[in-house]
Amino acid sequence: MAFLARSLLRRASSSNRFAGGIGGALWRRWMSDEAAGYHLSGGPAYMRGAVFWEANKPLTFEDFNMPRPKAGEVLVKTKACGVCHSDLHVIKGELPFASPCVLGHEITGEVVEHGPLTDTHITKRFPVGAHVVGAFIMPCGSCFFCARGQDDLCEDFFAYNRAKGTLYDGETRLFLRSNGKPVFMYSMGGMAEYCVMPANGLTNLPDSLPYTESAVLGCAVFTAYGAMAHAAEVHPGDSVAVIGIGGVGSRIARAFGASDIIAVDVHDEKLQKAKVFGASHTINALKEDVAEKIREITGGRGVDVAVEALGKPLTFAQCTQSVRDGGKAVMIGLTQAGAVGEIDINRLVRRQIKVMGSYGGRARQDLPKLVKLAESGIFNLKAAVSRKCEFEEIGKAYQDLDQGKIIGRAVVEIM
Repeated sequence: MAFLARSLLRRASSSNRFAGGIGGALWRRWMSDEAAGYHLSGGPAYMRGAVFWEANKPLTFEDFNMPRPKAGEVLVKTKACGVCHSDLHVIKGELPFASPCVLGHEITGEVVEHGPLTDTHITKRFPVGAHVVGAFIMPCGSCFFCARGQDDLCEDFFAYNRAKGTLYDGETRLFLRSNGKPVFMYSMGGMAEYCVMPANGLTNLPDSLPYTESAVLGCAVFTAYGAMAHAAEVHPGDSVAVIGIGGVGSRIARAFGASDIIAVDVHDEKLQKAKVFGASHTINALKEDVAEKIREITGGRGVDVAVEALGKPLTFAQCTQSVRDGGKAVMIGLTQAGAVGEIDINRLVRRQIKVMGSYGGRARQDLPKLVKLAESGIFNLKAAVSRKCEFEEIGKAYQDLDQGKIIGRAVVEIM
C-alpha cells in the first residue's frame, strides 16, 4: 500500500493536484482509508464539525475521521472559534467557496500532534499541550510574498485555500466518517472539535489569556491591525475614521497613537461601544452626512486615514470622500462577489487620494505582537467579545449576526 501511495503521489504531482483519472480516484480512496484507520495517540478516532453544504441552507453537525496533519502542520484541539461576517458571506452565497466545507477561521486551542517529518524548531516552539491562537491567513512561508515578509499576500493561501478549500498540497484534511468523502476547509475549518493548521499561522498563547476571548485575535483584531500597520501606516497624531465599527478598529487605532478617532455606524449601541474602545467622536450615518461631519470634526480637512469595514458601495464612497488631500482610504470589508465601488477620478488624481485594500495582518510577525498587546492590557479582549455560544448554537449565532443582533464579536466555545 505504501508503494502504491508513493507511485500515485509521483503521478499526481505532475499536475499538482490529486484529482483526475484512475490514479486520482485511487489516491483519494487510499487517503480516506488512511484517515479512517487513524487514531489520535491516546485519544479519539473521530470528531464532530459543523458543515456548510449549500447557500442559505442550515449547517449540519457531522462526524469526521480524525484529521491527520502533514509535515509542517499541527493538529489542534479547538477550544474556541469566532463568528465572523466572512463566514456569513459564504453561508449566504455571496462569496463563492468550495462545498461542502467547514467554516470558522479564528481559533484558539491546544496542540495535540505534529505532522510526520515536521521540523524540530516547530515541535519545540509548539510542543504537545501548548496553548495556541491561529490566524485566518495561514502563510506557507516560502512563496514569493512570504519570502519578502508579506504573509498577507501568500500565494499558496489564495491559490489553494481560498480558491480550492484545501491546504497547500492540494488536499483537504477533513473526511466524513460515514462515507470517507472529502470536506473542504475555510482556512483551518475552525468550527470543529479538531483542526489542522500550517505551523506558520500559529503563535503561542500564554496561560494568562483565556481561550474564548483570545479567539478574536486571529481575525477581528488581526484584520484591524493589518489595516492600521501595513496599509494605512498610522502614525502618532493621525486622525482616523472607521466606517462600519465593531469597536476593534478604534482600539487598534488608539494603540498606534491616533488622536482623533471617529467611529461611523448606523447602530447607536455599536457607537457607544466604540467610545469604550477609544473613539473620540461618533457619527450615526442614518442621521448625519458622514463625509460632511468628518470634515467638520477635522477643521474642514478630512481624516488622514479612513477605514471601510462593511464592503458596501455606499460606505466605499463615504470612505474615499472622508479623507484629506493626500489621505489614505483603506478597504477591509468583503462583500458580494462582483460588487463595484465608485470614486471621483479627478479628485483621486488631483488631490492624490490613496485607495488600497487590506485583507489582514502578517501572521508570523503580527500575531505575536497582538498577543503581547492583549497580555499587557492595551487591548481588552473581554470587552471585545459580547456573546459566548455553545457548539450546538453555531447556526443561531450566524443567524443573529445576519440580523444585526450581535454587537461586538460572538465566539463559539468548543471545549
